[in-house]
Amino acid sequence: MSENVKTIADRLQMRLDTLTRAERQLAHLILENYPVSGLGPITAVAEAAKVSTPTVARMVQKLGFKGYGEFQSELREELKAQISGPIAKHDIWAEKAPVGHVLNRFTEAVIDNIRHSLGQIETESFDQACALIADTDRPLRIVGGRITHTMAEYLFLHMQVIRPNVTHIQSTSNAWPHYLLDVKEGDVLVVFDMRRYENNTLKLAEMAHQRGAKIILFTDQWRSPIHSFAEVVFSSRIVVPSAWDSAATTLLLVETIISAVQDLTWEETRDRMENLEDIFDKTKLFRKFT
Repeated sequence: MSENVKTIADRLQMRLDTLTRAERQLAHLILENYPVSGLGPITAVAEAAKVSTPTVARMVQKLGFKGYGEFQSELREELKAQISGPIAKHDIWAEKAPVGHVLNRFTEAVIDNIRHSLGQIETESFDQACALIADTDRPLRIVGGRITHTMAEYLFLHMQVIRPNVTHIQSTSNAWPHYLLDVKEGDVLVVFDMRRYENNTLKLAEMAHQRGAKIILFTDQWRSPIHSFAEVVFSSRIVVPSAWDSAATTLLLVETIISAVQDLTWEETRDRMENLEDIFDKTKLFRKFT
């Protein structure tokens, strides 16, 4: 493919405004349960989207594919990439590793991920997420998974200083249902869920959504199934020359949101920071060089 876009979901999202009404209807169906929703026979996909078979064929060609078979082949490769574990990912990379030191290769991959991911973000959605997180009338809860809990905790520690009424939920423990007891309509839930999406996190998000919570999702380019419940979705590219996925783009987004929310709440945040520094001084938590 000549386009510098690595997933069909990206292509669909970028081209939505240029599609016909029927094609947009089809695109939304495919994105709803991506990528599995596009793996059936062309007639079944057309029937599910309530469009004609020629509509499916035309949209596939608009995405740059010669035909429906090539389109499905690409979807299968994406599905395989979603479910592959660290060993499989390392083997795939090692086979195709370009010449050059890992410092350069890794950095180039991260920069490319950042550039492409930021290019997909709408400023209105970013501002909406920041406004929700900054709204102190809305309790804020933050949750991550087995690996992504580190990013959830990073955001939590900063939000704890910036604003009141913030909770860090541990979805990897069996205590997370207790946190749902106090979730009410309009509360904000920030969720981190990357590939090998976790059932606990999905169920928590689903139940919070049923209670009326506003969900902000940080996920990867394939998108966690939680996206169907989310108010705002940040999809980051995560593939690097490693057995592990990269958190660099997601962390950049998190730090940018921290900065934006701090600016939105600065009057209150400054007072909280001054009070916190006074507590630090009294507890002698940090060394002072005077």
